[in-house]
Amino acid sequence: MADRNQTDPVRMEKIVSLCKRRGFIFQSAEIYGGLNGCWDYGPLGAELKRNLKEYWWRCNVQERDDVVGMDGSILTHNSVLVASGHVGGFSDPMCDCLLTKERLRADQVPAQSGTAFWYTGAKSKDGSWSVEKEFAVLVASEEAARDARKTAAKFYVQLAAAGVSAADLELQGERAEAVTDSVRFNPANGSLLTEPREFNLMFKTKIGATSDENDPSAIGWLRPETAQSIFCQYKNILDSSRMKIPFGIAQIGKSFRNEINPRNFTFRSREFEQMEIEYFCRAEDGLKLTDEWLEHRLCFYENIGIPREKIHILDVPDGERAFYSKKTYDLEYEFPFGIQELEGIAYRTDYDLGSHQTGSGKSMEYFDEESRERFIPHVVEPSAGCDRTVLAVICEAFDEEELGKDGKSDVRTVMRFHPRMAPIKAAVFPLLKKNEEQVRIAKEIVKELKPWMPVFYDEAGAVGRRYRRQDEVGTPFCITVDFDTLGENGEENKDTVTIRHRDSMEQERVPVKDVLHWLIKRIH
Repeated sequence: MADRNQTDPVRMEKIVSLCKRRGFIFQSAEIYGGLNGCWDYGPLGAELKRNLKEYWWRCNVQERDDVVGMDGSILTHNSVLVASGHVGGFSDPMCDCLLTKERLRADQVPAQSGTAFWYTGAKSKDGSWSVEKEFAVLVASEEAARDARKTAAKFYVQLAAAGVSAADLELQGERAEAVTDSVRFNPANGSLLTEPREFNLMFKTKIGATSDENDPSAIGWLRPETAQSIFCQYKNILDSSRMKIPFGIAQIGKSFRNEINPRNFTFRSREFEQMEIEYFCRAEDGLKLTDEWLEHRLCFYENIGIPREKIHILDVPDGERAFYSKKTYDLEYEFPFGIQELEGIAYRTDYDLGSHQTGSGKSMEYFDEESRERFIPHVVEPSAGCDRTVLAVICEAFDEEELGKDGKSDVRTVMRFHPRMAPIKAAVFPLLKKNEEQVRIAKEIVKELKPWMPVFYDEAGAVGRRYRRQDEVGTPFCITVDFDTLGENGEENKDTVTIRHRDSMEQERVPVKDVLHWLIKRIH
């Protein structure tokens, strides 16, 4: 079994570097220092993300008779999130490091033991400045008192008057205390943390040009999840589409959470995209359908290039699930920064529709014409993070292959995307850019392929270098128009091109007239 805490920071650093260098993902507002927790997708990243969303939609909506789609508003009515419980309970306990002002989730601070050195304040040696403010530093033992004093001096110098340095300070009221399993200190530097306080994870806004600060009807939110718009529109969709239970409503869209500590590249962001399904069913079918959706989603990940053995299924135990959930599976992937969640599949019972029926006063009941029953449907929710899945696809695809011979190193960087996920499906080259006939044929091939798929034309540099450039962005097939295409080396290969496979680097001849169908068969 894989080690949940095993990480590979060097590999992750290479992936992040490649993403910027080759135009997959950039830091948002980078020229202004960056907007923490927000990311922009470049040309290749936008294509990759689009491919993922389109394939998800095809698998879960277009190819099924029991799921329909919707696209809900990002701005969300206050009453919707009051009824769902978000306004009253969508928060995390937060504490701040007194030394660095770093914000941490209180429930994620590890318990630590050691010696805490406490101080009541500090003053300058010449008596011109003083402050009374309690501070503490946790160190391994009393023998590390010097380290504790250095850290405390750094804290008090931030409060000191201009011109007062750490060397000018005298710490006041020092006392040492042995502590066991304390969560009051920052594990990074030993500094005392503030007391935990609730931190609202939602982005609040005002709706309307003349909205009053005290008018509750003018309060709006950037939605923290896509699910609530589905629950609110469930009855309209049921009536307009004439669906019968069991059926699902799918949505892909942006959500926003004011994360305390965005981290691990695009994995945890403040603005992200979800791919979600709410599947409505009878209560007696909920557990069975949860297991069916689990298998369906595992197959999906295999089909986008993430092998099943890299997906870990966590059956969330009682006490750790949401209070309304009878069953939850977390699908986790082996990222270079550890095993982390990609998707949750939750049996949410009838909590959501029941809450909105109570909150709105409108009936959310389903009427079964055959049995003549009325009941509030239960819900199974497969909810995947689009950005997390894109990151997983990138991490799984990244490879460095040693091709050197005779002791000479030659490392090929290659993104082994599944062809249906690859941002560029094929690259087309004339062998020689000065050969007008090769260039003409190559550009005709590009013109034929472009309506069907993203392709890239390249005539700069040696063909080997062109191959390597395409390997690095994950292009699965490279098409070269050469002298055989022109019939200069015999008639048997005239009007054919060389197609080179990215992963094996093997080549084959394909007639020019068959190139389009040859590619379509392999990328869809």
